[in-house]
Amino acid sequence: MLKKHWVAGVMSLSLLTSMPFAVTAEAPQKKWTNVNNFEEADGSPFNSEHYDFVKYSKIGSVLKKIDRESQRVTLEQTGVSSKGYPMYVVTISNTGDKAKYGHYKKLRKEMFKNPQKAQDWIAENPDFKVPVMINGSIHGTEYIGSDAVLQLIDRFAYDDDAETKEILNSNILIFNVVANPDGRVDGTRFNGNGIDLNRDFITLSQEETKQTVDLITEWNPMVFLDLHGYVNSDDGKPGLIEPCTPPHNPNYEYDLFSKWALDQAKAMEAEIVGNKANYETDLYKNMTGTYIPQRDDSAGWDDYPPIFTPMYAMYHGAYGYTLEAPTNNWDGVRWANDAVMGALKFAVQNKQGMLTDQIEIFERGINFDHPYHEEGFFPNAYVLPVDEKDPTVTEKAVNHLIENDISVEKAVKPFSANGQAYPAGTYIVDMSQAKAGLANTMLWDGEDITNDTPAMYDISAWSLPELWGFEAIEVDEKVNAKTKPVKEAEYEGSLQGKGPYVFSNSSVQAVKLVNDLMKKGERVYKDDAGNFYIENLSSKNKKLVKESGIKLQAAKLPAQKEKLSALNVAVLKDGGINKAQSHAGTKLALERLGFSVTEVTPKEVAEKGLSQYDAFLYAGTDALLQYENVREANKPFVIGSKQAYDNFKNNVQTFINNGGKYISVGAGGAKASSQLGLTTIKVNTGGSNSNGIVKVNYEKDEVTAGYKKDDLGFVYRPVWFTDLGNSRSIATLGDGNFFVAGHWKNNQQAAGQSVIVEEAQKDVTLIGLEAGFRDHTDYLFRLLSNALYQ
Repeated sequence: MLKKHWVAGVMSLSLLTSMPFAVTAEAPQKKWTNVNNFEEADGSPFNSEHYDFVKYSKIGSVLKKIDRESQRVTLEQTGVSSKGYPMYVVTISNTGDKAKYGHYKKLRKEMFKNPQKAQDWIAENPDFKVPVMINGSIHGTEYIGSDAVLQLIDRFAYDDDAETKEILNSNILIFNVVANPDGRVDGTRFNGNGIDLNRDFITLSQEETKQTVDLITEWNPMVFLDLHGYVNSDDGKPGLIEPCTPPHNPNYEYDLFSKWALDQAKAMEAEIVGNKANYETDLYKNMTGTYIPQRDDSAGWDDYPPIFTPMYAMYHGAYGYTLEAPTNNWDGVRWANDAVMGALKFAVQNKQGMLTDQIEIFERGINFDHPYHEEGFFPNAYVLPVDEKDPTVTEKAVNHLIENDISVEKAVKPFSANGQAYPAGTYIVDMSQAKAGLANTMLWDGEDITNDTPAMYDISAWSLPELWGFEAIEVDEKVNAKTKPVKEAEYEGSLQGKGPYVFSNSSVQAVKLVNDLMKKGERVYKDDAGNFYIENLSSKNKKLVKESGIKLQAAKLPAQKEKLSALNVAVLKDGGINKAQSHAGTKLALERLGFSVTEVTPKEVAEKGLSQYDAFLYAGTDALLQYENVREANKPFVIGSKQAYDNFKNNVQTFINNGGKYISVGAGGAKASSQLGLTTIKVNTGGSNSNGIVKVNYEKDEVTAGYKKDDLGFVYRPVWFTDLGNSRSIATLGDGNFFVAGHWKNNQQAAGQSVIVEEAQKDVTLIGLEAGFRDHTDYLFRLLSNALYQ
């Protein structure tokens, strides 16, 4: 990555140190100008304690000063956050190694092309350098991470002690200084779009996670350390260091990771405890160890989902760890600092063996040799067919795979696989490749792990084909096809014949085209099957069709059609209850569908009503309606009082009575709808962390247009509806064994039950499926647009 031009306006600041390689924060500077004007939070209501952490507004000038003064340092701005704040990466090495970065990166790439050659080179060159990546504060309220990174940068930029020299003689250190600038500025766990970035590493919906992935694939670090907080205990073992408890994701070559992971974790623990006399508080002075889940527990801290930063890095061969400091203070910063130093010392001592096993991961992939997996676990290849009229879903998947350093080929001639004929232009993911584990975890269907562990920490199913809506066909034989490598999948939309034109309700891009055209004044219609028609397309708007990737065909307007109109959509805003914005995924889904969306808080609905909107979505936690016994940290976001609640309820009812469209999404939305008296059906819910991919029978209806009788959905905190009365069920969970993949105990009680209902006599739709979950469930987004268009 090349250095970017620095954004003007950040004040100059000297780096102050009160102890060796320690950064001390100045008094808060409340207002400053960088990319835009903002007021920076002094702390967060989600933390019970605070300290004088380094404000984000100071970090840029601190880093620039170090960059000017130290020949070891390379400072880059790799891009900007969702809200426009600079993202900084600092690379540190011996001065003589800086000119060799290209050489070292090339050597790392050799691991994927010719791993045996890389192994031989390592054996002959014991002075080789390996990259280690340290990620700071991906959760904005976990301030200690970036402060520890600043201390480490200061040390390795300036110090000349034997320990520092030894580490730099073996490593190139890459610091992602503030992985979530928005969260640090705002005092939130999430970024400016409301997304928890440490849940986005299979989706890559956010700019911040994309930049981190770019950094990982650029360097392919041997060790990846993700600095978090806060995990505390009163047993003398504060803080947490991975590796994790089962279940482990089966797509890893886990034997190679676990060979080193526990010992490296113990080395971090030893460094922390060995320095306990240097801490300020008794919690740390009395330490006997740290919590290492794999050693100290049997379940509850899993590395099954690839959505977490270090778990994702493991698919690129890294020894990945989450490090959870105990407290939000300078002792917590020191704990993280010591943990990183312990990891670095261990990496120096075991460099050759760890790197040999990292390369072995890639060699197994290339040779299709997975000795610790059952035969047949990995298919020989995945075939990704392309819908000629709407290739956009497959196009997104192909580009996503490539962005994640997965090789994709494209057939230049027709071929056959598993007895099925495929045309030229079909994509093929040959699983004989270095990062086969990552390819497989993205493309497989997943598995039901309900009986494997008591509970899961987060999602347990994420299949891109099933939740993004493209085909990925497993092939268990060698695919004999003439192919070429794909660098980027590109499609252009087109118009066939003269208008009117028709196109299917087939993808996110198709719906976005509808909304884009309506915003430009075009007349768009919908038929009973959900297909879209454009009566007369003006020449100035043909560019929108080309950009969409959709092929429009000439057709007659049907006799039975409905003219669509641009909608003014409101979604109830969760400002951050329990450190999350529960509505954020649905909001992003609506925006990707092309709708104009306004967030309205519960208090705004209570005060102003909804008369200016055509539709209102409740897609967040039902806790937004609380006004009694509210946690202090949640008070800014909830309705707040009985009077405000009554006003909210009356205003929503008035909105519906006046012809407004009301849609609830998920368990929280359904429970809130029941509480508000908008439905009399019984709302049933599963466990709070139960989740997964489910079989769904969609009935013929405007809301379910484009979905089949035997199809799929996704649930998180599952909800289903019984005692429907006059309400109409338009989608039910499958009968029998409907659960495809994930973790959901006692799911049979929901078999055959309704998951989408429409109320009689009023425009109220309850969607129990997680149609906009974390901007990931693309295939289900159209349930939202269908409900809005009906």
